[in-house]
Amino acid sequence: MSQVLITGATGLVGGHLLRMLINTPQVSAIAAPTRRPLTDIVGVYNPHDPQLTDALAQVTDPVDIVFCCLGTTRREAGSKAAFIHADYTLVVDTALTGRRLGAQHMLV
Repeated sequence: MSQVLITGATGLVGGHLLRMLINTPQVSAIAAPTRRPLTDIVGVYNPHDPQLTDALAQVTDPVDIVFCCLGTTRREAGSKAAFIHADYTLVVDTALTGRRLGAQHMLV
């Protein structure tokens, strides 16, 4: 049984992946930290905070696999700095969290 960390679960790709993982019998636990709460999702640990890094810090149980589904465009981000934060800094934070929790694999 695998324990999974997924970031980007409120987005299009992450939302589809989350639904697939929920229905996968080999997955025993899912942590999905988000900036805003997930709705209509049962059985998923969902710490949420406008600062995703704070939500990531709340995940403390070990994980085997990390899925990073974060991504945006510069236009949606609003500035170059916000784009770099979303497309680089938060991805690195996700990787470091996975490493801290013992993940052996990460898919971006």
